[in-house]
Amino acid sequence: MAQALTLAIVGRPNVGKSTIFNRIVGERVSIVEDIPGVTRDRIYARGEWLGRSLNVIDTGGLEFNQADFMSQIHMQAEIAMDEADVIIMLTDVRDGVTKTDEMVAKLLRKTDKPVILAVNKADNPEQRADIYDFYRLGLGDPYPLSGSHGLGLGDLLERAFQLAHKEPDLNDDEDLITFSFIGRPNVGKSSLVNAILGEERVIVSDLAGTTRDAVDTFFTYDNRDFAMIDTAGIRKKGKVYEKTEKYAVMRAMRAIERSRVAVLVLNAEEGIQEQDKTIAGYAHEAGKAIIILVNKWDALEKDNHSMKKFTEDIRYQFAFLDYAPILFVSAKTKQRLKQLPELIERVADNHQRRVQSSVLNEVLNQAILINPAPSDKGRKLRVYYLTQVSVGPPTFVAFVNDKELMHFSYERFLSNQIREAFDFEGTPIHMITRERK
Repeated sequence: MAQALTLAIVGRPNVGKSTIFNRIVGERVSIVEDIPGVTRDRIYARGEWLGRSLNVIDTGGLEFNQADFMSQIHMQAEIAMDEADVIIMLTDVRDGVTKTDEMVAKLLRKTDKPVILAVNKADNPEQRADIYDFYRLGLGDPYPLSGSHGLGLGDLLERAFQLAHKEPDLNDDEDLITFSFIGRPNVGKSSLVNAILGEERVIVSDLAGTTRDAVDTFFTYDNRDFAMIDTAGIRKKGKVYEKTEKYAVMRAMRAIERSRVAVLVLNAEEGIQEQDKTIAGYAHEAGKAIIILVNKWDALEKDNHSMKKFTEDIRYQFAFLDYAPILFVSAKTKQRLKQLPELIERVADNHQRRVQSSVLNEVLNQAILINPAPSDKGRKLRVYYLTQVSVGPPTFVAFVNDKELMHFSYERFLSNQIREAFDFEGTPIHMITRERK
């Protein structure tokens, strides 16, 4: 599957960034008001253009007349430069080129990322004729847009896809296990990377990295090849960004997208936070194999029940990850860390597991004997047949007489029966219901 393009929209207040953002993602995610400074934080959403996936970042307006202008403008521009494949600088044709536009353009000219200059509010031919003054910003051809009418977005997005310089899709190599550490800042992801690479049985390969600043690390463990996908920005020292929660989520989304296995890292000292659940939700929805790793376990004062209590809390807080194995480790002391590559290999294999239809339907028949299919208003659900249609994650189709009769609870019951019969630890299972014609 092709990797999604990440776009960052930057510019001064009131040029229509949120309107363009909402047009691209196809829904009103950003608040759109004709008041400067409405978007004070970054907003992230997924979109699609002609079948191609997009991640879009809507940034706050860059103020010129505030005392902290330079810190704001640097922070916004740095986030765009670090995370985006392509940066869109948005301006307003009605205002012409302003001093703030010139300062934003000056910073963006220093980045090695592609920048597209877009001139918004060009709603009619006369206004589109006024865009030529924007050439003096030194960012190439200006693209006229009308956020209110949706004009010009097609050309803009087509150009963005042309300019994007994407990472290689490592998952094309079926023998390579790709995984990443995801989680909040300061849970110990970098320490875990270093601890694994310092393991005696790990052989690190000096293979080419990706096109981004963060470099993927290839290594072999017990004759199995792994690629540790570095979360974008993991080696950067910009503390201000590490404190930006939504930026951490965006980094996690990119790492999840490129991985077969997502290793969710929790900090044993801090316990479970809301952002942990947000990041875990992205991995679950993306259908990735998942391991829950509790790091810094050595730092806790423990008794005989500590691990059991923490496990129960995880199962309660992450009820949607009931299939994910839990491992308590310490990057500092390397406690239980030897178990991690073997666990990653196991759940990666489960993520790609195929089950023969004949065996699958034996499980179905047994399941129906245990719990007969439900009825509704005199009509009884009949499940004729189960078949597996794909892997990564394992996806099954149940052919029935009427899919309206397939209640969510019975679909979940069938999924659980499949789990009990086969080893799908660490991977979600998708169930699709279709009517047999």
